[in-house]
Parts: sequence; C-alpha cells; structure tokens
Amino acid sequence: MSKKGRILVAMSGGIDSSLAAVMLHEEGYEVIGMTMKTWDYASAGGSKKETGCCSLDSINDARNIAVNLGFPHYILDIREEFGDYVINHFTDEYIAGRTPNPCVLCNTHIKWDALLRRADKLDCELIATGHYANLRKENERFVISKGLDETKDQSYVLWGVSQESLSRTLLPLGKFRKSEIREMATQKGFYDLVNKSESYEICFVPDNDYRGFLKRRVPTLEAEVAGGNFVTSDGKILGKHEGYPFYTIGQRKGLGIALGFPAFVTEIRKESNEVVLGTVDELERNGMLVQKLNMVKYADLNDKTIETTTKIRYKDKGTEARIWQENNKMKVEFYNKVNAIAPGQAAVFYEGDDVIGGGWIENSYAI
Repeated sequence: MSKKGRILVAMSGGIDSSLAAVMLHEEGYEVIGMTMKTWDYASAGGSKKETGCCSLDSINDARNIAVNLGFPHYILDIREEFGDYVINHFTDEYIAGRTPNPCVLCNTHIKWDALLRRADKLDCELIATGHYANLRKENERFVISKGLDETKDQSYVLWGVSQESLSRTLLPLGKFRKSEIREMATQKGFYDLVNKSESYEICFVPDNDYRGFLKRRVPTLEAEVAGGNFVTSDGKILGKHEGYPFYTIGQRKGLGIALGFPAFVTEIRKESNEVVLGTVDELERNGMLVQKLNMVKYADLNDKTIETTTKIRYKDKGTEARIWQENNKMKVEFYNKVNAIAPGQAAVFYEGDDVIGGGWIENSYAI
C-alpha cells in the first residue's frame, strides 16, 4: 500500500470524477475506482436515448481511465437500494403534494453510504468524489464550504452527508475552476472527456418528463387525481386541472388555462385535489419551516439566532435571512421576499462560504 493510503473514488465516467481519480493517483494514493449503477434505462421508459452516469458508455469511460492509469475499477450495482429509496421517495413526494429533490437524497443517503460500505470491504481508509466543494476540519467538525468555481459549486447537494462520512471524504476538485479541469484533461489527452456533453437531468427521468414517469410508475394515478379544480387562494373555482401531482410550486407554463394575466401555481392542496393559482406577488413568501435537519458547521445552534444566506434550490443565489433552531426544525425569516418556496425541496444555510446545515422545506408563509 502507498504511503498516502488506499482510496475509493466514485467514478461516473464524466470529466470531473475522472480527473479527481487522476489527481489522487498522481498524488500517490492507491486508487480504486468504482462506478455505481443506480437504475435501468429500460425500466424508466421515456423516449430519450440512454445517457448520463448509468449508461454503458459512461461505465466504459470510467473503466478506460482506470485501465490507462493502472488501477482497479469495479461496477457497483445499487439499483435495488436506489429504487427502493430514491425513486419511491420521488414518487411518494409528488403524490403527497410536494416537490422532491432526488439528487440531494441520492448523494446523502445512497451514494456515500454505499461507497463507505464498499470502502470497508476493500480496506480503503477514504473515499473521494468529483464534487466542486471544499471540506476542512474545524473545532472538531468537518465543514463543507463552497467550491472555488461559483458557477459549478455543489456544496448545496452535500448538506445531508453525516459528520462520520465527511471524516473519511476527500473532495479534490474544490480548489479548481471547471476551465482548469478541462485544461488538465486536454493536457493528459483525455479528449473524449473534454468533448463529452454533461447531463443536468434527473438520471431516471432522462426526457425531463416527470409527469410521464409518474404515470408509468403508478398506472392508476392519472385516473385517481384527474378532474380537480384550479382555484384562487380564497377558493374561487377557475377551471379543471389534470391532477395535483402533475404541478409544482412556481409553475407558469403548461397549466392549460387562460386567465388574462400571468398565473402561477402558488399552493398545492392534496386533500381536496386543488391547485391554487395566483399572481407572482402571491407566490412570494418571507418565512419558512425546515425539517429533518443535518447540521454541518455547528452541532446545533443552542437557541441562538444566526444571520445566514439561505438557498431554497440548487441554482438559487441565496437570500439573506435569520435562522433559529427549535427542536429539530429550523425557522427561517428572509429579509427580502422569496419566490416559489416549494415544500419537499432542500434548504441550505450558509455562513459566508460555509454550510451551516440544511434540511427539507416543510412549509412557507408570509410574515
């Protein structure tokens, strides 16, 4: 074994995870590459050609990197645990009237746990991924912070990783910009990786049609929820919709109804199968409650109120807010109104570049 130790690297077949493995190999770690197969394209249906981290091409790309550099590579089949947890949760959340975030759930509850279990079997002290984020130890806590490249920062999707898991994790790309990673790949002759297109879709919904996925997943759903009403916030009926699970907070396009003004989905009422429509002003909130917390920088807030920048979705730039913890929930008061706070999405609290912690949005309200 090398002086640096043995490390298991998650390799999707894309440029980022491949370069993470290359860097660690060159630093002197004994690298073992592992590609996780999370789903079967054939079982998802849809019309788009198989792409992304679970395709045969991506698995072969990861293996080729390993073969060229002379380190082992394994394929890890986690389709059963992925489907049981991530896909079932995705379906259940829409049926519950919420908007799920499967990529965060997969990172925090499937991939890290799966990697660490296999790392133990392979005598690997550490694991690594190609996420653009930084990680350090401070005051006996392992703290996630934003990656150098703000346009690629992925700290938002890592808020749920446990302290125990972070203690065994390396994130080698955090101090690099994407352009630098592309340049490194070019210099090393990995031209296929440089020219490879990146997918930003949910891996098991490759055509981006989550409604079609739900209908295929639950064949009786469409008949069960069809015929509900579009309503105003005070209950005035505006027309019929296709079923509340097929709409999301903030949606404007594809409503199939003309009201003479730009209308947005402002609320989803599962029990009455109602979808509330309103103006953009009615979509704004300045308070929310966040549940199922995972604290990162601090073990807890000890009844303190902290000033933060809080993000309510991955591409959100964040809004200044104050937060305080009550039991295992976080109350958030934004200093400016925020559009389209969707129950079921992840909220992440930042102190500067550091992730304080995060959780799942339970509800939002106007203060």
